[in-house]
Amino acid sequence: MTDLPPADDATDSPSGDVPRDLDSPAVPFLKRRHQPRRQAESAAVRLVATCGIVGIAVALAAILGTQDVAAWIIGLAVSVTSVVLAALLWSSRTL
Repeated sequence: MTDLPPADDATDSPSGDVPRDLDSPAVPFLKRRHQPRRQAESAAVRLVATCGIVGIAVALAAILGTQDVAAWIIGLAVSVTSVVLAALLWSSRTL
């Protein structure tokens, strides 16, 4: 078994730009942005993600509908799912 260098060693990343205060599991996979996302780009990303939420809700309703589940349970499950996913999406600061 070989000894590995400490996790805070700058040789871990190819570019050496990883902050030293992050432990190895917290090192970001992608490089951080140097400039914030443009407002139009952020709106487009949120629109696409919102369409994904609607798609997930429709798929859930279709699956529950084929299983002879009561309509009020389908409505409740779809609405709760869409509200929770939308809350997670819109509370994100990175989009």
